[in-house]
Amino acid sequence: MKIIFAIGIGSFIGGIARYILSEFVQSKFLSVFPFGTFVVNCIGCFLIGIVFGLSEKSHLSPDWKLFLTTGLLGGFTTFSAFSNETVQLLRDSHYLHAAMYSASSVGTGLLATFLGIFIIKLF
Repeated sequence: MKIIFAIGIGSFIGGIARYILSEFVQSKFLSVFPFGTFVVNCIGCFLIGIVFGLSEKSHLSPDWKLFLTTGLLGGFTTFSAFSNETVQLLRDSHYLHAAMYSASSVGTGLLATFLGIFIIKLF
């Protein structure tokens, strides 16, 4: 039950952080491209790479790993928002933006995760 509470607290914090950062980033661009979610997801991928890198080095307890990955970063990043924004771009006939968003989100997300793991392995 303790870990369920920890995951819930992490999700609460991550969700609020996602909303604040996403809104802040999106307010800086006059575009239909969902920069806010894109930036949040890239940062989240990088951070989850760091967490997994730390856990591979045994510097992270299983409880902390669940709190950080399932809770905090699970609440922070959101595939459902990415999917919804892509569908909205397609519905609004912004096909190029939808393709660029999909490809760059997946590609940059994977790269950011690998980068996070790589940085931890360096130290």
